Amino acid sequence: MSRIYNFSSGPSMLPLPVLQEVAEKLVDFDQTGMSLIEMSHREKIYDGIHTETIALMRKIYEVPDDFHILFLQGGATMQFGMIPLAFLHKGSLADFIITGTWAQKAHADASVVGKTAVVWDGKSDNYARIPSQRELQFSPNATYVHLCTNETIQGIQWQYFPETNGIPIVADMSSDVLSRRIPWKKFGLIFAGTQKNLAPSGLAVVFVHRDFAARARTDLPAYLRYDLHIKENSLYNTPPTFVVWVMNVTLKWIQSIGGLDEIERLRDIKAEMIYAAIDESGGFYKTNIPKESRSKMNIVWRMGSDELEKKFVEEAKKEGFDGLKGHRSVGGLRASIYNAMPIEGVKALVDFMRHFQHRYG
Repeated sequence: MSRIYNFSSGPSMLPLPVLQEVAEKLVDFDQTGMSLIEMSHREKIYDGIHTETIALMRKIYEVPDDFHILFLQGGATMQFGMIPLAFLHKGSLADFIITGTWAQKAHADASVVGKTAVVWDGKSDNYARIPSQRELQFSPNATYVHLCTNETIQGIQWQYFPETNGIPIVADMSSDVLSRRIPWKKFGLIFAGTQKNLAPSGLAVVFVHRDFAARARTDLPAYLRYDLHIKENSLYNTPPTFVVWVMNVTLKWIQSIGGLDEIERLRDIKAEMIYAAIDESGGFYKTNIPKESRSKMNIVWRMGSDELEKKFVEEAKKEGFDGLKGHRSVGGLRASIYNAMPIEGVKALVDFMRHFQHRYG
């Protein structure tokens, strides 16, 4: 078997050792005679995996004890509606910082539920940058401030977390979760879909401060109640057991390579390599994103024409690189370099970029 380098934005590649371990144990899990995904989620074997996964997440991500860790279905998109339903009480409002597509979608859902205020919108800059602190004026009575820490489509990322005058931040970290340390005291709730840095799709990991969680409504349909999920340790209903298991193996892989320190080191090396290839190309590859806003997870760039970009994608695929076509809404090119992408994959891509420029530049 010859594996390619998958630069897709998500579902994305998983570490090869993780896939190999899951494949080895998929049919017969630890000599039980059955697969883990055939077992009841109430049995001791799965319960052990479930509990261990939460503990691993807390340890590796340095999650404080005053944060609950939840595994909820529906992915990050479910949280777009679940959060305002729970926390936008009558008479309250939420501030939104709109930096791109995913912040837009979250704001649209929250606006259906309750009152919102847009404190900054990057539309006039075509969502090509993150706002500075001085551009942000928050509502004094806001219940929370919503932001998306990394916009996968626009290729921009918060390299700092804003001061909000004590208002809790609610953050969508789907595409940069477990790629950097978090100043937890600033946050009331963090959520992330699993399909980029953690596991296959189908699950959101939610980190919610106990004081923030205590404000959540309880007069909602059962699955929309954070208090029930906290009380039942994310086992209120049948969880996606396969996704939790793969996340367990992924977390152990992160631990084995050196934890968050090594993840951050590799992240910076990989991002710097691709941005250098763009910046040093003399304009053959172009990005209009200022350095202070550049994503270290999703790197976007353009070329001289749509035809040249199409040729780049086609030839890259022949060389074993997939997922490099930009999102259909913005076009261009995009390389997603999540935690599982090895340095060797990035080196190979950069070599291809320079070879392609030599041929067509």
